[in-house]
Amino acid sequence: MFNPERLLMARKRKGLTAKALSELADITTVTISRIEKGANAPDEQTVRKIAAALGYPESFFYQGDLESLDTDAVSFRSLSKMTAKEKNAALTAGRFGLALVGWVEERFSLPSANLIDLSHETNPEVAARLLRQHWNIGVKPIGNVVHLLEAQGVRFLSLAENTASVDAYSFWKGGKPYVYLNSFKSAERSIFDTAHELGHLVLHCHGHATSSKEAEREANAFASAFLMPREDVISHAPRFITTDTVIKFKKRWRVSAFAMAYRFHALGLISEWQYKSICIELSRRGFRTGEPGGIEREQSAVWPKIFARLWAEKVTKHQIAAELSLPTDEVSSLVDGLTVIHTEETGAVRAPLQLVK
Repeated sequence: MFNPERLLMARKRKGLTAKALSELADITTVTISRIEKGANAPDEQTVRKIAAALGYPESFFYQGDLESLDTDAVSFRSLSKMTAKEKNAALTAGRFGLALVGWVEERFSLPSANLIDLSHETNPEVAARLLRQHWNIGVKPIGNVVHLLEAQGVRFLSLAENTASVDAYSFWKGGKPYVYLNSFKSAERSIFDTAHELGHLVLHCHGHATSSKEAEREANAFASAFLMPREDVISHAPRFITTDTVIKFKKRWRVSAFAMAYRFHALGLISEWQYKSICIELSRRGFRTGEPGGIEREQSAVWPKIFARLWAEKVTKHQIAAELSLPTDEVSSLVDGLTVIHTEETGAVRAPLQLVK
């Protein structure tokens, strides 16, 4: 039977109003509304028009409900800047991601979650230290944060939202932690987003006020301490810190220049006046809108292995999409920005995912 909820999902994923969809599909708005409410079951021709307008296979609309997300337990970065349309599109992508991971887990054994519940810890700095101790990684810089978290059971997926308003989000589902990253920003800021979402996963794992300003402040403080441990920063920081110092040392901890300056300030290594002066100079040098001389974006270690094995078995992304009744571009978007892959023709590495064709 036709599933009205799936029509609503596809429309929200495309960011369309019922009126906009009706115009694209050449169907009345009233008809779209009645179908979404389950008041009318559409005929084959109507479904064909809707599917063509949305770019979804007709089979998508005849499947059961996808796993839902508890929106109160989903932590969003930049929530105040996000429109309802952007949020709905990102959450729908999240549900598609759950379907893809479910499909993968039927065929592969992924690492189990090895995070700890730190919701009782009121000091994010202490929480970051406790998690590093739990993982036995000391206080040195982390070479690849995504690889580390994947090894600890975090499921990473990509967001194809071409907007800075939807940076990243995370949640727990079925005892498994998920992080969705948007590659719209610089590699350094994406690393901070990853650590920020890790903060939510361990500090707010019970879904309590994950979108509050206080929760965001705690996640930011956790990320700063997790990426730049106090002991390591203090032992390497020179006595007199300048803008050039910030630019030099940010490379050690693989963070943005502004995150580095903030950490120096938070640790009392520079005064409020020095901090503001450095921020002004960083903006003047172009660090407000980007990260000049930045690092390479972190990639997943898990997804390339999965797709390499699937490719060896001649399983293409089109086949995966067909089994999930999703558009192929939706499946691709869930891993784009997280993978490099070897092409069949040359063995060369390319990005984003080009493994299956």
